[in-house]
Amino acid sequence: MNIVRSLTEWRRYRATCNELNKLTARELDDLGINRGDIPFVARRVSRA
Repeated sequence: MNIVRSLTEWRRYRATCNELNKLTARELDDLGINRGDIPFVARRVSRA
């Protein structure tokens, strides 16, 4: 994996984590996500 791709994935991961962490517990529940699942979900999104 090259450096540019790794950096892009990391930035996407951090942005996704930040956005999901801003949501309330109710909003996360509506999406079917627990707060503890945020890193897993963000990792999946960053590699898409």
